[in-house]
Amino acid sequence: MRSYISDLKDKVGQKITLKGWVYQTRSSGKVKFLELRDGTGIVPCILFKGECTDAALESFEKLTQETSVQVLGSVRKHPKHENVYEIGVETLEVLAPSENYPISPKDHGTDFLMENRHLWIRSKRQHAILRVRHEIISAIRDFFDGRGFTLTDAPIFTPSACEGTSNLFETKYFDEKMYLSQSGQLYMEATAAALGKVYCFGPTFRAEKSKTRRHLIEFWMVEPEVAFNDMYDNMDLAEQFVEYIVQRTLKNRTEELKVLERDLSKLEVIKGPFPRLHYKEAAEMIKKENPEFNIGDDFGAPDETIVSSKYDKPVFVHHYPQAIKAFYMKEDPNEPGYAMGCDLLATEGYGEIIGGGQREESIAKLLEKIKEHKLNEKDFQWYLDVRRFGSFPHSGFGLGIERTVAWICGLPHVRETIPFPRLYGRSYP
Repeated sequence: MRSYISDLKDKVGQKITLKGWVYQTRSSGKVKFLELRDGTGIVPCILFKGECTDAALESFEKLTQETSVQVLGSVRKHPKHENVYEIGVETLEVLAPSENYPISPKDHGTDFLMENRHLWIRSKRQHAILRVRHEIISAIRDFFDGRGFTLTDAPIFTPSACEGTSNLFETKYFDEKMYLSQSGQLYMEATAAALGKVYCFGPTFRAEKSKTRRHLIEFWMVEPEVAFNDMYDNMDLAEQFVEYIVQRTLKNRTEELKVLERDLSKLEVIKGPFPRLHYKEAAEMIKKENPEFNIGDDFGAPDETIVSSKYDKPVFVHHYPQAIKAFYMKEDPNEPGYAMGCDLLATEGYGEIIGGGQREESIAKLLEKIKEHKLNEKDFQWYLDVRRFGSFPHSGFGLGIERTVAWICGLPHVRETIPFPRLYGRSYP
């Protein structure tokens, strides 16, 4: 029966079969060393003349990086390292050769690696990042599923836009004009009226001609929405959520984070309560270090970094000016001119990872906002129905997976956070 490297701790002393790919090889006299990877880990395989077949030694001499092989051998503990195992090989069979593998241990430029992304993901570093991504996604689902939320995914083809069409991809839907979704939020507001606590989780698209380290054209987002939650309930939920995914990833993916040379102490302190700042406080903080910042404007990446650098935990900024927020954001009746919205800024300069807030539940005010934003009222009749038929206060937020992965892994750019990134100017592979 075939075994996996991840299961070796339970198979010490047993003879097993492994299938995988050659990571690297070396020789030292009569001893041959093969590092084998199978997707679950990497294990040293030792070929010693007299203990393995002559055919195995002959096959070893033909091995090249990424050749796929099958080995039969006994599992034993590594003589020097705790919780590390090795295989004493008896037989080695080449399943398929690999010729002139283009990615070697030497340094390669970013353009070259991105052109060969389909192969780059086989490296230790990329393997670790994608394992962490998987853990984060699993934690997200467990968090919401364990708290009574219902997954109600939103459509990717949408007839209207949440925040105007300036950064959307327009496409044909038979004889209609449609857009690739920039958010599932409006649909989550509708399903929250049916199910109370809901979330969607899927790809979203932004046609932004941006080449910053924080932006992708296609990215994944999770968007919860809760009936009868206000902005403060929303911040409480986001705080619990972020603490959960960080601490769970830290617990379950310590080895991967070590491969990435992540400073674990920076993650260990990510526990609530998180600091909360009114926009006015944050804006004054920015103005002191960036005199060119105009109070009343939205924050750019350098502005977010100024604020977040003051804390060792993520920080909420709430009550942004109503004028810079989307049409659906509720204006605070106790503080006119300011929206009941909030962003969560990650530590270490990673910027906004969550954006959200309380939605406008008054159909009259919503109609005013649609006109102010010069949106087509006809496109939003179904959305207005959510207010016509039993309106209710509700709040929600969106968390971008790729920025979160970059932050938790300590990566310099989001392009490494997804198997096949879509960037401005790059759509291959």
